[in-house]
Amino acid sequence: MNLHERISRHDLIYSKPAPTFFEGALLGNGGMGAVVTTRPDAVVIHFGHNNVWDIRIAEDHLDEIGDFESLFARLKEIPADFKLLSEEDWYRDYVAMTSENYNNPYPRPMPCGSLLLGFDRRRVEVLGHTLRIGNGLCEIRFLVEGHPVSVQLFVDQEADRLWIAFGETDRPDLAASLFNRIKLIPDPNTPEELPSPLGFVDDSSRRLTFRQRLPYSRREADWGAGDTRDRAFRLSVTVASSAELAGNVEGLEAKLAASDSFVVCVELEEGLDAEVSEEALTKVTPSREDFAEAFATACSSWSEYWSRSSVTLEDDFIEQVWYRNLYFFHCSVKPDATCPGLFANWSYGKIGSEWHGDYHMNYNTQQPFWLAFSSNHIDKHLAYVSMVEHVLPISRKWAKDYYGLRGAYFPHSAYPVEMNVMPYPVPHWGWEVCETPWTVQSLWWHYLYTMDRTFLEERAFVPMKEAALFMVDYMKRPDAKGEAWGDDRYHVFPTVVPELYELTPGFKKNHDCIVDLTLTKFLFLAFEKACEVLGWEEEEAVLLDEIREVLGRFPDYPTAESQRGTVFVSVPGEDPEVVYNVPNSITTVFPGEEHGLHSSPEDYEVAVNSYRNHRNEGGNELVFYHMAGARLGQLDLERFKRQINYCLLPNGTCTDKLLESGGRYSDTTPFDYMAPMGIWFENFALPAVINECLMQSYNGIIRLFPNWPPDRRASFETLRAVGGFLVSAAFENGQVQAVEIVSEAGSRLRAYNPWEGGAICRIGEREESLEGPVLELDTAKGETIRMTRA
Repeated sequence: MNLHERISRHDLIYSKPAPTFFEGALLGNGGMGAVVTTRPDAVVIHFGHNNVWDIRIAEDHLDEIGDFESLFARLKEIPADFKLLSEEDWYRDYVAMTSENYNNPYPRPMPCGSLLLGFDRRRVEVLGHTLRIGNGLCEIRFLVEGHPVSVQLFVDQEADRLWIAFGETDRPDLAASLFNRIKLIPDPNTPEELPSPLGFVDDSSRRLTFRQRLPYSRREADWGAGDTRDRAFRLSVTVASSAELAGNVEGLEAKLAASDSFVVCVELEEGLDAEVSEEALTKVTPSREDFAEAFATACSSWSEYWSRSSVTLEDDFIEQVWYRNLYFFHCSVKPDATCPGLFANWSYGKIGSEWHGDYHMNYNTQQPFWLAFSSNHIDKHLAYVSMVEHVLPISRKWAKDYYGLRGAYFPHSAYPVEMNVMPYPVPHWGWEVCETPWTVQSLWWHYLYTMDRTFLEERAFVPMKEAALFMVDYMKRPDAKGEAWGDDRYHVFPTVVPELYELTPGFKKNHDCIVDLTLTKFLFLAFEKACEVLGWEEEEAVLLDEIREVLGRFPDYPTAESQRGTVFVSVPGEDPEVVYNVPNSITTVFPGEEHGLHSSPEDYEVAVNSYRNHRNEGGNELVFYHMAGARLGQLDLERFKRQINYCLLPNGTCTDKLLESGGRYSDTTPFDYMAPMGIWFENFALPAVINECLMQSYNGIIRLFPNWPPDRRASFETLRAVGGFLVSAAFENGQVQAVEIVSEAGSRLRAYNPWEGGAICRIGEREESLEGPVLELDTAKGETIRMTRA
């Protein structure tokens, strides 16, 4: 079975009309997204784009927010025996004031309207659709007067266009008369106060179009004069058949006459208001030849994407999860488009607007990019890198003006729009210190997995340094060390456990959170190594000395005694039976990468105890928790599959669903309350968990099939490993078979010996025998190393 045939086994097939947003087929090119829904009387396609946002932003109360030290001093005066800080009137009012900006409905992704193709259901019946994930083709199946007819749709991978045409049929006469009307619909939840969309039907050019202006200012009084920062988008549809004019600007609709050359091209233009013209710039005259040419180009693009890596697994469901989520990932992100927020590039009405659809930096924004590294789609991560560069100026400003410290304090929430103040300066979440090292962590991963020195120097080093500067200063503050602590350590204080406790009276649960500690340690060690790689130890000597001083007096990780033995907990003094939201207690395993299969028996036991003891209310752990399980070799794949199935939506994506009450949720909380919010971009990282079951390299040593059942076959092609290696291997009858490794960077190869005896390594005509628990070999750039059992 070739790769194309294997991928096609996992196509999404829907055998009835799909009228709702979450039943529709998801298409996209990393910028534009489209949701293809089928009503019993029409095909309706909803459009969105990562670059299209309602860019208005509220930044009131700038003079009332104050600074960290002043607020901290007042918080220390609140009695420690209070149950909640909000019992203090002034703090309750302060939280309300600092929350006010975020409580506005903007900024948010702006849905870009919908296309409707209607038909007479007395003679036409929708049977269902098939989404072919190998090439992004969606085929809708109809019966027209009892005869099968199909319509094909796909998104152009080089331009923001969607193409529609009839498929092959033995009754072209019936296909020609399938659709009888066409309509463009501006999104029904476009805020009424925004400038009205301007549209028209042009019968002579067979085009329907509307243009929506997105003003920068919140003040309607400013909109007339305009602002150079105003943005706009235009949705246009052109039909290669006769279109009879019907309707007006309020109802962008036209009748469709029968045509055996029916081809439709939908274009989405977006950009600055001054650059999106009053009339459609591109004069596309769609033809069957244009459709075929664009589809051939799209197929080539998809083929190149799938050539980067592949898996063959004797577990159809796990294999399906791998291919489908990599399909969704490709549809939703690309390097030269705005980094997706919570719900990527698919939106309609209120769908995609919860929490502004923004960047949440306590895992949500980072998680989808976890799969970019091991899956060998490293270019996708550049969208995230650009996001970090976008938020760096406001993060520096906040560190200086709010904290009075060096470096950059990265935000709890951020938008892809111009910001002058942190969007969410509310202390009970805005003081989550872990988000600063977490934001820059993957910049170091990018280097490790590619060994791209230029990237490290030009794009990774500065954000990493700014984060390190802030963390050093924050941990060396007088309040974070000294006699009051009864030790000689530098502490992370105050801080907030992600999604738990908020700030507590007396700060009882607001110091040395384990995720702060493990990610700060990761950052400090990465910065040291980056200076070594770049040869900048002398230039950065002062900061390096400060980092080493802090590491030498670093707090211990908090632990507790549980029914399963000693476990890590999220913060000192915590009950090990607490129900978490984010899997805080196992963050030293992942993303901290400090504990795993490589650990000492003592550390490994505590990490495994912590994993098994962990209680999670659900909603934020589908990928996160199971990544740690795979890293420990403890992931129960069958249980993992059942949870994925529990979270599956009809469109093949996984939503966030609750697992248990007792944490923030009660017994009356709907366990699927997050499902209608949008397409959860973060869960596309599911293939990363599978990759970790097949190969791990986080500690610089390749480990093969560490969490794969011995009674099932598996193989993979060109998964990416730390050191710039592309690894291919097979597993059968509980044994690793032949291994092939391509060295892109010429790094020293280290791999745990997969065989009890030695290994034969062949590099071209050269052959070497290796033995021992770790196989080591110098490599040259571009070399291919083949390993077999000795």
